[in-house]
Amino acid sequence: METRAVAWLAARRHLIDPAGAATDRVLFARKALIETAFLVGLRARLDPEPLEHDYAALLTQIEEITARPSYRELIARDEAALLLYAGTYAALRLCGREDPEFRHVITQAAAGGYATVFERIPYRQLDLLHTLELCGVRHTLPEMDDVLPFTLLCNGPNVAKLTDRDIYAITHTIFYATDFGLREPRWPRDFDAGAAVELLEALLVLTLGQENADLVGELLCCLLCLGVRDSQEARRAWKFLAAVQEADGRVNGPPGVVHPELADGDDAYEHWATGYHTTIVAALAALLDRSPRVVRRHRPPAPKPHLSVEEPLRQAVVWLADATRRHDPVTYLPAAAAVAHAAEALGEPELARPLLLEFSGRLADVDADVWQGHGMEVVGEFAFGLRTHALTCTSLDAFLKSTAAAVELLEDVPPQAACNAQRLVDLGLLSPGCAAALGDERVDAPYSAPTTAAATLPHAWKNYRLGHIAALVRDWSRTGRAQHRITRDAIAFLLAQQSPCGAFGRPACDDPATRERTMLSWTQSIITALAAVHTTCGPVPAARQPCP
Repeated sequence: METRAVAWLAARRHLIDPAGAATDRVLFARKALIETAFLVGLRARLDPEPLEHDYAALLTQIEEITARPSYRELIARDEAALLLYAGTYAALRLCGREDPEFRHVITQAAAGGYATVFERIPYRQLDLLHTLELCGVRHTLPEMDDVLPFTLLCNGPNVAKLTDRDIYAITHTIFYATDFGLREPRWPRDFDAGAAVELLEALLVLTLGQENADLVGELLCCLLCLGVRDSQEARRAWKFLAAVQEADGRVNGPPGVVHPELADGDDAYEHWATGYHTTIVAALAALLDRSPRVVRRHRPPAPKPHLSVEEPLRQAVVWLADATRRHDPVTYLPAAAAVAHAAEALGEPELARPLLLEFSGRLADVDADVWQGHGMEVVGEFAFGLRTHALTCTSLDAFLKSTAAAVELLEDVPPQAACNAQRLVDLGLLSPGCAAALGDERVDAPYSAPTTAAATLPHAWKNYRLGHIAALVRDWSRTGRAQHRITRDAIAFLLAQQSPCGAFGRPACDDPATRERTMLSWTQSIITALAAVHTTCGPVPAARQPCP
């Protein structure tokens, strides 16, 4: 991977020369120059062997560019961009190509009372400190370890809320703090290395799902910088990067890397501009993996959080049961079924009794089409609730009996219908022979995979799609992943949306009817999810298993 990636970069090294770039591409070329230079510098630092041909060709190109006054003297004219130039000097220095004049210009700018002291966000401050360290330039700034407590990484971020920009802040914090795997930082007192690894792996799940090779590569580099090699998500990341690397070594970057106007119809330039950074990241990951100098250590123990949703779930069930009684039972039957299901999961079926008693009477004479329209999942849960309290509903009983009779006539039960057929078995409405015919399709078989993709979580959070987040929590919990960092952070977000009354969601509207209708929908979805969490984090009743 590394050899092919560097060969591709070397073959296009003329594109990192700002002097040869069109006016609107100069800044992009300068950025590509420093990033390419840093890869070469790290290669010299992490591998004691002489540079391979393509690395040497890149170094020669970098030397030629930085030797020009038109490049190096820009430092004095644009001190805010110090790092764009200091990084290339640092790379030359790592390669043993000391340049006293270049160093002098950088030192003057660093001591000029602006370039190193204007306001920077924490990880950018770490970038500055790391670069000055590699340049060997003295300063009086706070040490890198003093900046770490203010970073996103060290403050327990919720993975559901992290943007791509946030993830880059986390990856670069690790790069600089660990000096790319060569240093053990003095982490803040409450920093949990196991939680940091868990965070990186959770982000790998999201970015692999999004097929974002750039972030996948950077997160993989971070695990290597922390010394972690024993990681299932890292193995998936390697497999993914190997699959997306093109035959010539290029690795394509995510959409939006280059503004369409920058390429201006130049396909060759766009091909390079959209792939150079991700190709560098892939090469860096392979370099870190093979370097004898990068730290290797045992995987830190994973956090063991105590996950309990019992009280929020109880409050929500009480609110939803009360609110639903005021509405049309035909329309709000799914809410009643959710209340019955969640109350049973809590081991407190009496919470649902008043609602079930009222709805069973009001629905006694409805047509079969009402039950048919809601589907067996909703109808089955409602029926289970009634059975728990020895309640009857004439129209429901007739519908279930006719449905069971129809299933009895089938030669076999389609796999997609097995769960619903099993509900009829559990209700005692299907014969033992039909139950046996279900065979391996019984719903107590393990779930194979979550049906709601974790990669969609950040988008759902951004757009306040509580129902979608609840579906993810439900699906991941049912597949045994309730304790996964992604699930836990999604749960934490949902619980933060609960009002003191027990309802979930902030509709951000003023009409009372709209507010209640929206909160009813959200709370219905969320109590189903929390019931799955509560069930999987405790004993699961043998007679009842959750159906998807």
